[in-house]
This record gives sequence, C-alpha cells and structure tokens, in this order.
Amino acid sequence: MSVTQTKRSAGQSVIASAAYRARERLYSKYYGEYSDYTRKGGVICSDILLPSHAPPEYADRQTLWNAVEKAERGKNAQLAYIFDIALQNELSLEENIALARQFLLGSL
Repeated sequence: MSVTQTKRSAGQSVIASAAYRARERLYSKYYGEYSDYTRKGGVICSDILLPSHAPPEYADRQTLWNAVEKAERGKNAQLAYIFDIALQNELSLEENIALARQFLLGSL
C-alpha cells in the first residue's frame, strides 16, 4: 500500500485526479475546465464512501470534489489522499472489493 497527496502547490487538480481515477468527465469550477478520462479503461470499482454525517449530495463525485476545491483556498492546500492498495490474488474480485471497503470505512 502507498499513500500520496493531491496538492495544489504541486499544480495538481483534485477534480482532474478524481476524473482520472474514476474514468469520468468532471467539471472544475475552480479552474473552469473539464477533465475527461471517459475513454480510458481499467476501472473495476469506483465508489464514494462517505461518513454518516456527510451531506448526501457529496455522493456525486463532481459535487464532492468541487466542494473540496472551494473549501481549501490556500495555494499550499492538501486536497486529497490517494490510497494505492495491492489486492490479493487468492481472493475473488468481490472479496477484494469488500476488503478494501472495510479498510476504508474503518478509517472514516
């Protein structure tokens, strides 16, 4: 497992990062542009896991990440953490997804 940050100071956009990881087309209000990765493949699962107290509208990826961009105003803002997790070959795809969800929900 590795953990990295999406940082504005490094010229990174959290919207572009989210669009790339989910292979979606998302609009950034902060930058006024679309990030479109719909033609790339390879995404097996793309969930948004929210704590129980989070507003339900954050279940929409574009809404969630635009809210993050708006809330974090500084030029040195750390916008997101990226978890790259190696999954087990011995487990089925469904078991690996359940294991990843369990790990991530435990950190909320």
